[in-house]
Amino acid sequence: MQQPLLISVPEEIMDEAPPSKSLWQYISAYWTMLCEMYYSKPISHWILLFLSSMGMLVPFPASSLLSRLYFANGGKSKWIISWVSVAGWPMIAIVLIPSYFFLKVFPTPLDLKLTLSYVVLGFLSAADNLMYAYAYAYLPASTAALLASTSLVFSALFGYVLVKNTMNLSIINSIVIITAAMTIIALDSSSDRYGYITDHQYIIGFVWDILGSALHGLIFALSELIFVKLLGKRSFLVVLEQQLMVSLFAFIFTTIGLVMSNGFHGMKSEASTFKGGGNAYYSVIIWGIITFQLGVLGATAVVFLSSTVLAGVLNAVRVPITSIAAVILLHDPMSGFKILSLIITFWGFGSYIYGSYSPAKKEAPRTIS
Repeated sequence: MQQPLLISVPEEIMDEAPPSKSLWQYISAYWTMLCEMYYSKPISHWILLFLSSMGMLVPFPASSLLSRLYFANGGKSKWIISWVSVAGWPMIAIVLIPSYFFLKVFPTPLDLKLTLSYVVLGFLSAADNLMYAYAYAYLPASTAALLASTSLVFSALFGYVLVKNTMNLSIINSIVIITAAMTIIALDSSSDRYGYITDHQYIIGFVWDILGSALHGLIFALSELIFVKLLGKRSFLVVLEQQLMVSLFAFIFTTIGLVMSNGFHGMKSEASTFKGGGNAYYSVIIWGIITFQLGVLGATAVVFLSSTVLAGVLNAVRVPITSIAAVILLHDPMSGFKILSLIITFWGFGSYIYGSYSPAKKEAPRTIS
């Protein structure tokens, strides 16, 4: 997930700026650039970008809280909460299929290599969701969200190895900073857990969260590699097609696991013992499905309408949103060490975004079809 509206002073302005240039002149220059950027796009563009950004900042934290609420109120199946993450895949099709008719374009042809790549990514996504399910089963939602932010570290590492993405000092600095933040959480494990969670369960949740983040980073790099090697173009419809196919195969693999674990039958028994009753249980399941897919659609739209940097900024912002909401709504433990870790993580995100954004770097033009 990907892109932000970061605004920087062009190198020409920086080079020509006299040493005595006042702060007000810098502010005025930035304001002028903002106005030029605003008027360069129709108002519909900014409305869609705002709605897409809200699609990342609201549904994703909500889906995280609902996952934790499921386990806190009596849910036990990791397969069910994994299934919830992919069961909303038809929502992508609802957006994608009419687009073919409105834009008068055809779907991207599927060959053997592309199909196999979607199958592999679908399997990895199913495994990734299962790992995160273990994390939310045993960790506070605020802690799980913080640990999941390490996916940025692994995305940078795998992107460097597989896709030959840039690895500069700012990105290396962000990797070190975020790793330090996670170490702080590990050292503060005694005050960062619910009373009914054992040491063994906490360690399991911690480890699976980190492993899930590593797998998420690998999936991100492999997805980018598919665009480079097999698709050759990055457009809104092509990104939706990839997301649809990967989600579909992830749904198939997860459904197989749910059936083999007798999960569908287990839903009935869980609903009968769920705190708040069956209606509350199915509300958590249904809203979990909806919010996760809305987040996916929002992130896809942000990448297309803006840039991967804005998506990175929004992805960073939703970490403290999730943590703060979890403390307020779920009464998550929030020690001084976790607050410190949250601040350091945000610092690491900023370093990564700064390292990823270069005025000299030109993104390939994005198209709709």
